[in-house]
Amino acid sequence: MVYLFLADGFEEIEALTPVDLLRRAGVAVTTVGVTGKIVTGSHRIAVEADVTLDEALGGIDEEELEMIVLPGGMPGAANLDASEGVDRFIKEALARDAYLAAICAAPMIYGKRGLLEGRDATCYPGFEKYLEGAKYYEASVIVDGNFVTSDGMGSALDFALQLVSLLKGEDEAERLAESVRA
Repeated sequence: MVYLFLADGFEEIEALTPVDLLRRAGVAVTTVGVTGKIVTGSHRIAVEADVTLDEALGGIDEEELEMIVLPGGMPGAANLDASEGVDRFIKEALARDAYLAAICAAPMIYGKRGLLEGRDATCYPGFEKYLEGAKYYEASVIVDGNFVTSDGMGSALDFALQLVSLLKGEDEAERLAESVRA
């Protein structure tokens, strides 16, 4: 199971592209509304989350937790950063050796918690100061161990395809890439 977190002010493309491609690949994805069931993106697009954060916390499927995904956008990433419930999911993902993915400003959430110490990472320019202890690269997507970071909206498709590759294999990611780029 993949849990993708939505908080008011999220970047729509960075959230919905991974949801779309992962579901096309047959991955179970649950969108979690951190700030409510209806979450409004940074461009005033309202999205109905599958579950609220409270509902997700009550039913974390620890055995099936494969990945958490944090989209960027502001103040969306800041709202995720301030959430104790998101912290609980991060801790659970770490305990389960699951993937922790973040795009744009959201890698700062892992960085501020010291989780990127000694790892290669990327993020939206200007947020690298929050990647405490990480080696920052200007790159679209970086995978280092169980951490996946991406630099922003323009990389959302590559980010999503990388997530598919990690969970379903390179062949499935290539098949999807061909189908969406055709």
